Amino acid sequence: MSHKAHSRWHILWVLPPIILGIFIFKQAVGNKKPPSLNTAQENSRLVRSIAVPQVDLIPQVQGYGTVQPAKIWKAVAQVSGQILEMHPKLRDGAVIEKDSVLFKIDPSDYELNLAQTEAELKELERRGANTKASLKIEQRSVTLARKESQRLRKLAKSGTLSRSNADSAERNLLSAQIRVQNLKNTLALLPAQRQVLKTKIAQAQRNLEHTQVRAPFNLRVSQLAIETHQYVGKGQALFAGDAIDSVEIIAQISMSSLRTLFIGRSEQVNNVEQMNQQLLKITGFKPRLHLDLGNHTAHWPAKFVRFHDNIDAQTRAMGVVLTVDKPLSYVIPGQRPPLSKGMFVQVTLQGQVQPQRLVIPRVAVHDEQVYLINAENRLELRPIELLFNQGDLSVVKSGLAAGEQVVISDLIPAVSGMLLEAKTDTELEEKLLKAAQGETL
Repeated sequence: MSHKAHSRWHILWVLPPIILGIFIFKQAVGNKKPPSLNTAQENSRLVRSIAVPQVDLIPQVQGYGTVQPAKIWKAVAQVSGQILEMHPKLRDGAVIEKDSVLFKIDPSDYELNLAQTEAELKELERRGANTKASLKIEQRSVTLARKESQRLRKLAKSGTLSRSNADSAERNLLSAQIRVQNLKNTLALLPAQRQVLKTKIAQAQRNLEHTQVRAPFNLRVSQLAIETHQYVGKGQALFAGDAIDSVEIIAQISMSSLRTLFIGRSEQVNNVEQMNQQLLKITGFKPRLHLDLGNHTAHWPAKFVRFHDNIDAQTRAMGVVLTVDKPLSYVIPGQRPPLSKGMFVQVTLQGQVQPQRLVIPRVAVHDEQVYLINAENRLELRPIELLFNQGDLSVVKSGLAAGEQVVISDLIPAVSGMLLEAKTDTELEEKLLKAAQGETL
């Protein structure tokens, strides 16, 4: 067989498999179904939300201060001498009632001085009476001397008597007049001398009174520096007495926080007198004290009395002075201890009610915007303007309306338009309303 014949038979053996493959491919492509289109479903995010409430807000700020007595009396010796007697409770920390005798200084020297000055006054009174009697006598002597001088002068003129005798009578008259004038001068000085002695008597009596010192008010003793039989000098500090009927707290509160209590107020102060008379009305502060006792917090009502005289140079905080009257009456063993000097307390100041404020939790604000749920249950990033923050809530000035749904959950990432499934947090809504009324959120 030739080579050409062999090539033709080879081609004939190759063509059938190729034709069969083409046929099978067409059959497979013709019977294949077109691909089905699957529509992707959008997943929603479950979030917590609240409806924005519009409430009558009680603005409040917080600060801290130290309890100190409203009055501190410094016992200073006004006379010198030995201490003969002391009150049995005159010890640091002891409470002594008003008008109780605290201590007595030896009064002997002051009693002697008083008796001596009184004796001098009596002597002056007797000397005055004697001077008045002497004056009457000398006045009669002047009258007689004048008559005698006139008679002798007439005789001298007539020549029956020498001129020297008339001159001698004239000298006697002048001497008598001088004695009368001296007595009158003595009487004129008596009122001044009497007043000096009476002043000395009054001073001696005061010194005698100062030897016995009484408590000017109910006080707690501190800084005691004396003992019985000790000699004290005039002007020496003996001890201090802290008033227990009233305590004072100077709370440091930032100026920016105090400003929130006056937002929306229109009162004006025209002069110092008006400010002093209407300070409580103008501020409208309602203060309260708090003391953390671990698992319990003690509370006291307080009263605003004035602002402190300066602003702290470092913190730029203003001192607000509060008082608590009769603090011992609030003591409840195990629950409310006595307000003692040096106790560090928290102060809450409430202002006058601000009506119709929009409030939201502070955690719902993200870089001056909030996350809202719109009518299609989709996320809306809304910029807002805040009026101020108060504790854990924020007061909205603009950008929100009452009733809008605000997301309070953390959304990471927060994509505008994303589908949300909202669950109302009724518990937080109730806490928010209570926080607007001054309670802790």
